[in-house]
Amino acid sequence: MNRPRMVFADEKGNVYDHPELEMAGRSGARLMAPDEEHLSPMPPHTRLYTMPGRMPVGWDRKRRRYEAVDEMAGMRCYPVAALLPPGYVRTLLPGTALCDISCILPLWAYTAVGWREDGFWVAAVPVDLDERWNPDRYDTDELPELVERRLEENPENRLLQHLARCALEYSCFTAQNVFYRRWECGVPTSPGCNARCVGCISKQPPERCPAPQERISFVPTVEEILEIAVPHLKEAEGAMVSFGQGCEGEPLLQAELIAEAIRRIRRETDRGTINMNTNASLPEAMEMVCEAGLDSVRVSINSARGEFYERYYRPQGYSFDDVIKSIKIAKSHGLFVSINLLVYPGFTDSGDEIWALIELLKETKADMVQLRNLNIDPELYLRTLDYEGGPGVGIRRFMETVKEEVPWIKFGCFNKPRESLERG
Repeated sequence: MNRPRMVFADEKGNVYDHPELEMAGRSGARLMAPDEEHLSPMPPHTRLYTMPGRMPVGWDRKRRRYEAVDEMAGMRCYPVAALLPPGYVRTLLPGTALCDISCILPLWAYTAVGWREDGFWVAAVPVDLDERWNPDRYDTDELPELVERRLEENPENRLLQHLARCALEYSCFTAQNVFYRRWECGVPTSPGCNARCVGCISKQPPERCPAPQERISFVPTVEEILEIAVPHLKEAEGAMVSFGQGCEGEPLLQAELIAEAIRRIRRETDRGTINMNTNASLPEAMEMVCEAGLDSVRVSINSARGEFYERYYRPQGYSFDDVIKSIKIAKSHGLFVSINLLVYPGFTDSGDEIWALIELLKETKADMVQLRNLNIDPELYLRTLDYEGGPGVGIRRFMETVKEEVPWIKFGCFNKPRESLERG
């Protein structure tokens, strides 16, 4: 195959393709040269990042070995990684060699990228190219005016003010949908959390890179929730409100508040979908929100094996068994249940992990697996899990195997409105 060439960047961020070395990636802790099944043309809205503290690694076809490149023509070389748009799942991490273990990278999903004569190619596969999450539909010129107009309708609503910041400052799509009055909108409620996820995107220790967004600092009232949720569910196309957002902790810690909000929402309208994104850590709290009228739930895990789950999530007062119990409770109430699987190539698609996931899906009767690229420094994740395995079988083969063993399961990347939910 005509494998893409390795790319690298200089200190100013200019990107070059190497004249001899081919693109290399990583699957778990192992370097590997990508096959065609790993690759896709780089999609629109992909962003490129450099990776300081590392050297780019390429495949030398003539010498049949991997080569790390620290400089070329007196120019310092840095690895280049792609950040994919929604709907794509990475198949390989960038091929790199660590040269500064103290350099911890920001919380992005680093993806291998190379160059062919026809353009950049990325180690990724399209899984769920839903037009509702096309970046062209967001951050439009009219957004600031829509935000201002909506704030004027409820000027005292703290939750709406928080979402306005998320929409304009952090470009959060579910926050923006509040103001576009369409599709899935986020309703954060919980400043607290009972996990200490290593890759938490709303709270990080001071010695690490800052979290990409600031966590909500207050608990909204039921009335503040209703002022957002009720008109959205009544009026929006494909209407959905989702508790549990990137800018908060764990929503089940506010189960009483959310349950009351759900009951009052449903007194006003039976239209639309009420969803929760959660770590599913509290079975009794899950029971409470299900009984109140929750329609669907998305449960995030990085691993179907308790030991690796707990190394990453670092649960405070709950266990992986509690997560399984909560999923079963949701299914017993007739909810549509998605497993939000945080994907790390070489770990997620390892044999042991695949079969553990298959057993989890069979045991819980979950309906869907949403594949989510894990935002974390690749080296930090391996150290966190104490994992040195790889390569995996590949993300495509991973999906095929799960589908063969669990034929009712659906794969995707996004929550779906109630009218399109087909339960397993």
